[in-house]
Amino acid sequence: MHLQQLRYFAAVAETRHFTRAAEREHVAQPSLSQSVRALERELGAELFHRARGHITLTDAGEALLPLARRILADTETARREVQEVAQLRRGRVRLGATPSLCASLVPDALRTFHARYPGIELHVHEDGSQDLVRTLAAGELDLALVITPLAGQAPALTTTELLREELVVVSSPDAPPVTGTGNGGAGGGIRIGDLRGRPLAMFRHGYDLRELTVAACREAGFEPEFGVEGGEMDAVLGFVRAGLGVAVVPSMVAERSGLVTTAFAAPGLHRTISVAHRGDVSPPRAARELRRLLIDAVGGGAAPPRGG
Repeated sequence: MHLQQLRYFAAVAETRHFTRAAEREHVAQPSLSQSVRALERELGAELFHRARGHITLTDAGEALLPLARRILADTETARREVQEVAQLRRGRVRLGATPSLCASLVPDALRTFHARYPGIELHVHEDGSQDLVRTLAAGELDLALVITPLAGQAPALTTTELLREELVVVSSPDAPPVTGTGNGGAGGGIRIGDLRGRPLAMFRHGYDLRELTVAACREAGFEPEFGVEGGEMDAVLGFVRAGLGVAVVPSMVAERSGLVTTAFAAPGLHRTISVAHRGDVSPPRAARELRRLLIDAVGGGAAPPRGG
């Protein structure tokens, strides 16, 4: 049994026509028919019911088709892997990142990567950290920039810390300023408790900044009030701009937002960004190269990988 025979068989099964299958495979129709006949002789069963102008699969053909498709798909995967090894001239990377990182860290990293490997396709999936963890675990991403430590029953992922982001409070220039209660410390700034009774513009469920903010408020002994909730980074900044509440966001987002920024007093409020991949399989070589670039460019002396 040869791959070409399986490819020709699958083409006939999908087009239900020998001539159209031959055209799709760029081969003469007699050659394709002979190849399918040879496959049938080798298997000892007819794969098609042949009637003039009407081709259907036999029971044997129905049984073979999903197996043939799987073999052909695995062959294509092997071909891609070999091409990636050849100096990363072709391939793809599927990267997941939070919206705040898509607006800051990711563009510069991908620009550097693309300059080195212009033949590699880049696919970016923007989502909240918890959703990215699930998408990565399902095999739909090669890498993801997520918030660690992973919350709840996290799947088996390998993570490497990249950077620690400072979080700040943003508010509308037209809203009353966010002020402290006088116990902010010598370095100034506010405490999380100073948000008690202040309406928050809150991210949707599944967004790491929502979970982090709510947890910090509860640790400070109060339940946060939501002036409005739902949406991702751009929406929440818009809610703040409209005066619907204040929000806790990364400082690098606040710097470009045009909103009033208020820092937290020491030790402050932070989140840790890590690059993650599935722990049970090695990422494709192109993804490994992007991971190395992220660690070198951002992580510097980052902590070693941790299985999760």
